[in-house]
Parts: sequence; C-alpha cells; structure tokens
Amino acid sequence: MFDFFLGLLSHDLGIDLGTANTLVYVKGKGIAIREPSVVARHRKTKKIVAIGREAKRMLGKTPQTIEAFRPLKDGVIADFDAAAAMLTHYIKLVHESPNPSIFPKIPRPRVVIGIPSGVTEVERRAVQEAAIMAGAREAILIEEPMAGAIGAGLPIQDSSGSFICDIGGGTSEIAVLSLGGIVVNRSIRIAGDEMDEAVTNFMRLKYSLLIGEQTAEAVKIAIGSAYPTEKVERQTVVRGRDIERGLPKSIRVNESEIREALAPTIHEIIEGISETIEETPPELVSDIVEHGIVLAGGGALIRGIDKLIANEMKMPVWVTDDPQTAVVRGCGKLLDDISLLRKINVAARKI
Repeated sequence: MFDFFLGLLSHDLGIDLGTANTLVYVKGKGIAIREPSVVARHRKTKKIVAIGREAKRMLGKTPQTIEAFRPLKDGVIADFDAAAAMLTHYIKLVHESPNPSIFPKIPRPRVVIGIPSGVTEVERRAVQEAAIMAGAREAILIEEPMAGAIGAGLPIQDSSGSFICDIGGGTSEIAVLSLGGIVVNRSIRIAGDEMDEAVTNFMRLKYSLLIGEQTAEAVKIAIGSAYPTEKVERQTVVRGRDIERGLPKSIRVNESEIREALAPTIHEIIEGISETIEETPPELVSDIVEHGIVLAGGGALIRGIDKLIANEMKMPVWVTDDPQTAVVRGCGKLLDDISLLRKINVAARKI
C-alpha cells in the first residue's frame, strides 16, 4: 500500500539505456528525454564536463585534459561511474519538484530499464547499482526484445508466436516470444556501431581517407541502405584526412558504395535471425511465417533492410512505428501494468 502511494507522488520512469542513445519515458507524460549516451569528463579530477548531445559534439575534438566517451559498450556498462552520473543527470532532469516550496522533495521513482538479453548476472547487477545510485527506489530490469515487442504492440501473452529483431547501437536482440515469455533468443554484439566501423574501414581501404566515428555515422544515416530501393542513387560528400599525404581531403561517395560497406555486417544479423528460426519449435514457426518478423531499433531505419531480410528469409518483414523508441515505449507501458511487469522482469531490486 505504501509503495502504491509512493507511485502516485513520484514520476516513475522507463529507461532504454542504450549504447548509442538513452531514452527516458515518464509515466503519464511520454518520452521526455532522447539523448546520446555520451559523457565528457576531466581526466584528472574525474569531474563531469558534459552529458548527452553537448558531450557527443566533443567526440574526437577534446584536448588532452578532457575525455569524451560512451560509458556503455555492446549494451553493457563499461564505465560504472560515468554511467551512474549519466543516469543521475537524466533522472534529476525529469524528477525535480516543479514547486520546491510546496513539495520540497518528490519520492524516489520506480525505474524500469531495458537490458540486452545476453548480459551476465554481474552486468545486470551493475545496471541496478547504477540506477539505485542515480536515485531510483526500485530498479526493475526487462530484456530488450520483450520491451521492444510490448512497445511494438505485439501480442506477447497470446499462444501464437511473435518474432522481433531489435537492431540497436551495440547489440542486435533477436527473440521469439509466446505466452508472456521468450522461447528462443539470441543477443549478438553486431549492430549500429559495427556498421559505422564498416564505413570507416571502407573509406580507409578504398579512398585512403581517415574519418571519425561521427562522420561515419552521418554517412550511414544520409545514404546507407541494405537493398537498392530507388532508381537514382543518393550521394554525399565525405571529408577527412588523406592517409598518404596527411592533408584534408573531400570525396563524393554514392549509395551503392556504402551498401557494399554495410553488407557484411547486415548479413551477420540476418544469419542470427536464421539461426534463431532454426531453433524455434515448428508450431511457432508457422505463426511467424503468418505474422512476419518485426524490426525495431535504430538499425531498422537503414533503407531497404526489411526488403533484404524478407528476400533472404522468405517471409514478411515489417518495421514498427518509430523503431528507435520501441524499447522505451514498452518500458513505459509496463509502468501501467505492474502485474505483467512482475511476471516478465528478469531482476528487481529495492533500496
């Protein structure tokens, strides 16, 4: 009963703690924060200089005294202190009292966090510790494919099978769901970051052009594709440093070149989908063939990736609405359905 009243007074949160981006859903209000998972801090004092978009603008541009980096790698916490500082910053942003003179202190929030399905017990505990340290009264962990399926509106509690592939920044989460649980799943650490790396390597090998992480991501977003979808190919200018001469260099690249660069990474994801289907019980496979594969996550925005997967797997494939927010929307829906949340969570910890 006491916990019920705390829930009324506090702003319970759903968080998609992603390798590339962190999204925060506030119960009753919707998505309040959508920021890059980047932190900038002083190397010696460890004082936080910037978080989110401001920190991302510093990537590759900092002096020796400041480091700008992602505190998460491959979907898990790589730098605990920085991750805790980032979570604390975002929780404070949405959880400060609107009128401190009347409500001097709002009770700590319950926080539902989406995590990769393949993380270890130690990695789960690190996420919970970071959330509690950031100000949560209770940290509840949900596997990302389950949260993404709920956000996409899939009938996860039905006896029919649902197939979701969530292509994030650090991991691709592939799962078959039925009767409120995960029947078969695969978490592969090949996703958006590897696509950026593929673009960087392509530029270096073909054009002797050295580009940074942000430039590679911008090229992927601008003209990246998995399948030829348009008659006229898009082009973009890429600027970097000539490896041979060490001078600035600009080149024009087209869509087919970037498609060639992304192909090996995308095919590894398709291979993961194929292996997951191979392990799926036959009765559920027939449901998947009927209903199709659902794509979520930022990687689902690569043009033509749904058509390529459909061609390879010989079954329907569709991209959910606003795929980047599917996981955080699923976490938000679970805040309104505590009984389902208690049923499907993989770990929960109160202070």
